Amino acid sequence: MYTRLNKLFAIKGYRLFVICVLLVGTGISITLPYLALYCMEDLGFSAGAFGALTAVSSLSGVVANSFIGKHSDRGLDRKLMIILATVSSALGYVSYLVFDHFLILLIIVSFFGGIGAAAMPQIYAYAQDSANESNSDDKTFAMSILRSLVSLGFLVGPLFGAIMLGTVGYKGLFLGTSAIFLTIAALVFLFLPKKRAVQKKRPDTGATSLNRRQIWYPMIAITFLFAVNAINGIVTPLFIVNELQGTHTDVGLVVSICAGLEIPIMFALGALGRKISNHLLMISACFIAIIYNIILSVSTDSWQLIAAQLLQAAFVAIVMGNGLSYFTELLPNSPGMSTTLYYNGSIIGRLVGNLGGGLIAQFAGLRDVYWVCLAIALISFIILWKIRPHKDLVG
Repeated sequence: MYTRLNKLFAIKGYRLFVICVLLVGTGISITLPYLALYCMEDLGFSAGAFGALTAVSSLSGVVANSFIGKHSDRGLDRKLMIILATVSSALGYVSYLVFDHFLILLIIVSFFGGIGAAAMPQIYAYAQDSANESNSDDKTFAMSILRSLVSLGFLVGPLFGAIMLGTVGYKGLFLGTSAIFLTIAALVFLFLPKKRAVQKKRPDTGATSLNRRQIWYPMIAITFLFAVNAINGIVTPLFIVNELQGTHTDVGLVVSICAGLEIPIMFALGALGRKISNHLLMISACFIAIIYNIILSVSTDSWQLIAAQLLQAAFVAIVMGNGLSYFTELLPNSPGMSTTLYYNGSIIGRLVGNLGGGLIAQFAGLRDVYWVCLAIALISFIILWKIRPHKDLVG
């Protein structure tokens, strides 16, 4: 394992990628838990207005991601794209302190946040380019390590955010988040060489004719899986307290155990990338989600949910860790577009899950939500099973 890690750091720029993705994860998660509180308590927005702000800014990220991802594979400098995206993110967070009118803030945040959403996909695309140039035979492991560091950032970020909010208030919280993204921009500017996408004579042979089946179908599946995860995140705490008469401590245990298991499982699955195909792992994630939601739908006590977090952690680790590598394998010569497809799927999935989870719970009941999640996971399983490569069947 030590030798494998050393080989990863032989990839040009990999040390900087490690720092950058950890900072991105930390920067986003520092503010995320408190953004709704700030908008509703300090700016006076309604819950509906905040939901609209979140939805529009998320969709603007999808649009900007698609445009930047497409053109970044056609000769645009990825270094410049990363700097532009991280500076835009910094300006987006500062905007919350400058503007208090809903419509103006909606336009400004959607613009800067949309461009800023391209930061992580372009960092991954640059890392994928570097791994290809280094002739690394451990690309899945390299990308899984980077993805696990984002999760680590999401673990420590809320704690830092709580400390900052208690000491310097919302002004310090947003300025601190902006400073993190400006730090990333400075590190990239100073230490990362320019990198333009290498134009291939025959990029992604067959991608045009197989768009629907080999590219868009997996994106539909990954979108569904992210939606399932988002729905679980919203509904499960309510289900534990209101349906199972559990305590807030039980809720904390469920969240903490799952988050604590995600990173080592993600790391382990990345290490197994040479032996198990990413497509097979994605199919396995669907199967795990089906089993997990069956358990939750028939559960009668909160300890059953706590025990089931091993399954949920494995599901999240595969979707968030190996899912990225799966898309880079689909389009090996277009890392910008492949990472963009994955991240657009995650954004849309979370948005649909956040909106749909609450509606389903309100009209169908909390327990029935898990049957809906089971059906969605089953659809994803069928999609991925139908487009599985032949080699996944023979070993």
